[in-house]
Amino acid sequence: MSSQVTVPAVQAMKRAGRKIVGVVVWDYQMARIVDRAGVDIVSVGDTVGINLWGQPNPFEVTMDQMIVVAQAVRRGVTRALVSCDFPFGPLQEGPASAVRAAIRLVKEAGVDMVKLDGAADHLDAVEAVNRAGIPVFAQFGITPQTALRFGMAYTADPGSSAQVPAEMTDALVEEAKRLEAAGAALLNFTNSGPVAGAAVASAVSIPVVGGHGGGPWLDGRMRMATAAIGYAESALDDPQETYANVARISYDAITAYAADVRAGQQIKGGPRA
Repeated sequence: MSSQVTVPAVQAMKRAGRKIVGVVVWDYQMARIVDRAGVDIVSVGDTVGINLWGQPNPFEVTMDQMIVVAQAVRRGVTRALVSCDFPFGPLQEGPASAVRAAIRLVKEAGVDMVKLDGAADHLDAVEAVNRAGIPVFAQFGITPQTALRFGMAYTADPGSSAQVPAEMTDALVEEAKRLEAAGAALLNFTNSGPVAGAAVASAVSIPVVGGHGGGPWLDGRMRMATAAIGYAESALDDPQETYANVARISYDAITAYAADVRAGQQIKGGPRA
């Protein structure tokens, strides 16, 4: 688990039939934790706005904000491959804008690759960023920036029920092939479902991973670290099936801390009288 993960190494995992583990992280401490846990990809998602900062949609996050978040994550990762999302704007403004944004993320934040949401609609930008020598993690399917096309509003946790219609499989396979031909290094097929997901994964030679609506039919999985560990206030009242309930642990700890302070007792971890 000590060797540096690279794009060719992740691509080789698909050929070897080894599943790829990806997590979405937004801070230094969690980056250190997941890196020590041995994940393959650490992705700095543009959903930081809605999931961590309470913004109503993913469109308010700026490039400057993404760079600050990516810098923090990069400082915490020494092994895994670090990817960072473009916020809404640079990709939509054209190939030259996309290249400038990708260069900023590499130079200022030190990321290993950039993730482009809705990349299938901007193949010229994928090609341009790839020509600039920066690996592209191309995201398609029901994503934060393309959800409106499917008649839905993207929320903090859309759930596994939001899946692309099976009848769109052929079209999505063609999208994936075009992205691979444009130079994408990896694909993030969001809300793929078992029909379209399996078809896409077998149709291209590059790895296809996914988060919501994904499954073992893909080459790997992406999950927000906060979702995996149950770190959301809503988990206090409606616990979901997660690998922990950090919200409850945190609530109980802060409640106990407050009780000690109000009782005039020394707090745990503080200097002894």
